[in-house]
Amino acid sequence: MLDLNWSSLPLVTGGQSRAINGENRNGAKGAGGMAASDLGPSRKGSPCLRGIQPGDTVVLADIKGSGVIQHIWVTVKDKTSDADCFVLRDLVLRMYWDGERRPSVEVPLGDFFCCGFGQACVVNSLPIVVVPDRGLNCYFPMPFKHSARITLENQHKNPISSFFYQIDYCLGEVPQNAGYFHAQWRRERLTQKGRDYVVLDNVHGRGQYVGTYLALTTLERYWWGEGEMKFYLDGDDEYPTICGTGTEDYFGGAWSFASHEGGRTTEQNYCTPFLGYPFYARHDSTVYNRYHNDDVPPMRGFYRWHIPDPIHFERDIRVTLQQIGVCHRGMFERQDDVATVAYWYLDKPYVEFPLLPPAEERWPR
Repeated sequence: MLDLNWSSLPLVTGGQSRAINGENRNGAKGAGGMAASDLGPSRKGSPCLRGIQPGDTVVLADIKGSGVIQHIWVTVKDKTSDADCFVLRDLVLRMYWDGERRPSVEVPLGDFFCCGFGQACVVNSLPIVVVPDRGLNCYFPMPFKHSARITLENQHKNPISSFFYQIDYCLGEVPQNAGYFHAQWRRERLTQKGRDYVVLDNVHGRGQYVGTYLALTTLERYWWGEGEMKFYLDGDDEYPTICGTGTEDYFGGAWSFASHEGGRTTEQNYCTPFLGYPFYARHDSTVYNRYHNDDVPPMRGFYRWHIPDPIHFERDIRVTLQQIGVCHRGMFERQDDVATVAYWYLDKPYVEFPLLPPAEERWPR
């Protein structure tokens, strides 16, 4: 169930394939599509969850036994009114493994799928795929030994009229050394000069770091991408074991990602299996009226998957990102608005997470 190589696909390994969605909330065998509609029995009678009220937490999956979640698909409207247009930041996705009361995943729904700023964008990568219109897909394997529970909390002001989802999984024995999937969201609305932004810390145990999503809102002029990504491993103190050469380098780009025509710089977005720059905007496209100034600070979304090159740690890991820019005067310390999602596997089913900020503090500028 955990061998993702194409060469292993013909091998008959066994297992019990199941799926949970709005019509089969428990993933029961032989119980899919039982709800009736105006077209009759088993004709798309209950394809989604309806009327999720503000403050409510709904259980998307409650699986008993051992197995692996193999695919998650979600779609939902991105706003309920022009005044309430950040649904993707207001819904909180959480995952719990093996009966733990504290989550191993706690991320705003959109950011988990590399769609920060409350806006969807097309993402074409190996573990995360987002296709028009807001078809959110995750292929990270998520093993569990005793149970798995996935919840969605509505911190939006209004009810969510319809929430569509499907969770595909396979029941069966998993290896004893299978790690637990984790993902954590953080944000500093204004970073401090000369102090590195913290992507992840307080993680103790054995595991591997497998990905970063960055939602960067630049608040100062000039080039922003000279900050180095640092990985402090297994007791590193003042200096990290792994230190990159710049933000755009970490996400696979070079020379500012941009093309230059007529003395002007043009942003170039891209998506590849393991790294990408899928989103750029400097105008508010969520609402429009004649009194609305749509200028916003430039927003950029990036992903980097450490799948061929996971970052292993034996005792602990801490990850940081500098805010350094450069201009005609040389390099300088910046202050920007930075939000991230860290993705990793750990030999324990949870770690202590910092308190998730309230919905309004998560909204984009």
